[in-house]
Amino acid sequence: MAFYRKNIGGLHQMVRIALGVAVAIAAVVYLAGSTAWLVALGGAGFALTGLVGYCPMCAISGIGRGGVS
Repeated sequence: MAFYRKNIGGLHQMVRIALGVAVAIAAVVYLAGSTAWLVALGGAGFALTGLVGYCPMCAISGIGRGGVS
């Protein structure tokens, strides 16, 4: 049982996953030190919202499937 309702669609999920993974990999390859890990963590979080199908910021701003903003 999920405690949330998905608020992003299939294409949006795929784009989030692809961009999140790309940012995480690019951060580790091109940046150094703690900055690389912070940016990679942000990219991983972005990808995670795509995997789960729920974005808290989209929910706060009223963006989502089947809702009225």
